[in-house]
Parts: sequence; C-alpha cells; structure tokens
Amino acid sequence: MTDPISSQAQRLGRRTFLRAAMLGAAVLPLAACVGDEDPLAKQAREGNNKNYIAGDGSVQEYGPASRTAPVEINAVAYDGTKIDSSTWAGQATVLNFWYAACAPCRIEAPHMVELSKEFEGQVGFVGVNVRDEKEAAEAFERTFGIPYPSIQDTQGAIQLAMTKYVPLKAVPTTLVLDKQGRVSARILGVAEKPTLKALINTALTESL
Repeated sequence: MTDPISSQAQRLGRRTFLRAAMLGAAVLPLAACVGDEDPLAKQAREGNNKNYIAGDGSVQEYGPASRTAPVEINAVAYDGTKIDSSTWAGQATVLNFWYAACAPCRIEAPHMVELSKEFEGQVGFVGVNVRDEKEAAEAFERTFGIPYPSIQDTQGAIQLAMTKYVPLKAVPTTLVLDKQGRVSARILGVAEKPTLKALINTALTESL
C-alpha cells in the first residue's frame, strides 16, 4: 500500500523542481542581455541618487593608435570659468570626475592639488562634479584648497558624452588626455599620486 504522505511529498518535490527550473529559464535570458554598458553613464541617464560606484584603482593606458577622437567639452565651471576643450591642444589635461560625499574622492583630493601645482603651466586640471550643487562643491574645494575649476554635471550630460571616448564606470574616475586632447589613460577609483604623476609624464613626453 502506498503511503499517502510519501506520495504527496513526491508531488510537492516535483512541483518545486519544475518551478525552480522555470524560474531559472526566465533568469538566463535576462542575464544574457546584460552587456558592458558603463554603469556610471547608466546611472546618469536614470538620474537617480545612488551612492558612488566604487572603482578598484585599476589603470588602463591607451596607445596612440587605439585612442579615440579628442574629447569635446564646452561648459561653465562653478566659479564662472569657461571650459573649452578646443583650448587644450598642445598640453596634457587631467579630467577628474568626483563629488563631495564620495570617500575616495576625498582621499585623492590632496594628490590632485599637489600635482596641479607641480605641473602648473604644463598640464590643465578640470574637475567634473557628478552630483553636487554649487554650495556643496565649493565647500569641498575650500576644504581641500582645490585650485582648478570644476564643472557641474548633475544632469549627466558630460558623463554620457564620455561614453564615445572611454567608459567612466566609477566615481572617482580620472582621465589623462594627451596633447591632442585624446584619452591616453584612465584610473578607476582613487588616483594615487605616483601613478597619476607617471601617466601625466607619459602624456607630456609624447610627441604630437
């Protein structure tokens, strides 16, 4: 005689297995659709207020043959400075994407200040703030003595535009542009001073 409790357990077991299999089949196509979209650009497009997407400090260098077109930016900084990338030709440029409450941004801020002073007259430094309004950004700049201008990009226009040059993927991200205005290196996460200095020197010593 068949145990009714055992039969019921078997039916429940088969039912649970089938349900799990159906869920798995549904998840796989979704996973297959996940591409390599820049998560920072996606966040900018969505316009949400998620916390920073942390980088791991990884460095990517781009050889001259693999570089894209010169970066194009035309904007006004918090302090009223006009930022026009067409004026960057012939010098190296550092673009730093940051915001005030981002802990890694605060760690690297003194490095940025020191290097901007060390390379004054040779390298342009420009910040791109991905979240803050004028008051919060200027408070950060006063705290760390930031000597160079930053552009407000809370609407994500610059972040989205950067996807045609190189994906940002994290905050902070620091880009080094060569003398033609092309991205020659990218740091995801905290830009350590020796690393960034070496990347700047590489951009400076390259011929046009």
